[in-house]
Amino acid sequence: MKYKFISDSHIHSKNSFDGKDSVIILAERAYNLGLYSITITDHCECHEYIDHDYHGDITHSVADVVKARALYNNRVRIYTGIELGQPTQNILAADNALAITEFDFVLGSLHNLKNEKDFYFLEYTPENYHELLTRYFNELYELAEMNCFDSLAHLTYPLRYIAANEDIQLDMKLYEDQIDAILMTLVKNNKALEVNTSGLRQLIGKTLPDENIVKRFRELGGKYITVGSDAHRWGDVGSGIEEGFNMLLKCGYTHFTVYEKREPMQLPIF
Repeated sequence: MKYKFISDSHIHSKNSFDGKDSVIILAERAYNLGLYSITITDHCECHEYIDHDYHGDITHSVADVVKARALYNNRVRIYTGIELGQPTQNILAADNALAITEFDFVLGSLHNLKNEKDFYFLEYTPENYHELLTRYFNELYELAEMNCFDSLAHLTYPLRYIAANEDIQLDMKLYEDQIDAILMTLVKNNKALEVNTSGLRQLIGKTLPDENIVKRFRELGGKYITVGSDAHRWGDVGSGIEEGFNMLLKCGYTHFTVYEKREPMQLPIF
């Protein structure tokens, strides 16, 4: 690999409702690829906490990471993580999830608006997309103000799916003020911004967020950047991370961030 410290800080195991493979299989893939570290960030969708046994899922995820660590003995570093989805929609659930263990890393994410389905399931038209995106960035600002996470995951998440509608002529300038408010809040709270490389495997063909927003984050004083594939199967572990590093260099970053025991560790890209 081109870079020494390739790290994938957003991976889902079979302990996520949409994950396919065990932590051991994911770790084996990372080891074979020569990755420096991985972080297992299984889902906890806070708004569904009562209806789904996320406590059990995360407990199993943490136990699986402990087993994988013992097996790989630092040949690849394996960190415990969690992806808190919609914590603003159920703060008590978020608190309960974070009390399960001493996590290394916490992602904050927004997969659906209040009282709406996941953006994956919505239909997008030229008539409704602007309202949905405006609401998304408003609610994401609420999330950014919380101090329960370390890195904000896949900013611009809905664009994964809006990109599939060729009738929508998207003008991101309409949302610049909202995005700036989110980024400035992350800077103020000393939080990281995630570069999510899943978009490189999808129709949108870009990281989430893209280069323009990452560059803007740096202009506003953003220090911490995490990079994750958002893999849900072994074959996607590490996917797009090198491309993400290339983009970080173009934006002026010389380091990226991995978290251990909720503390940021900055590693050189080169």
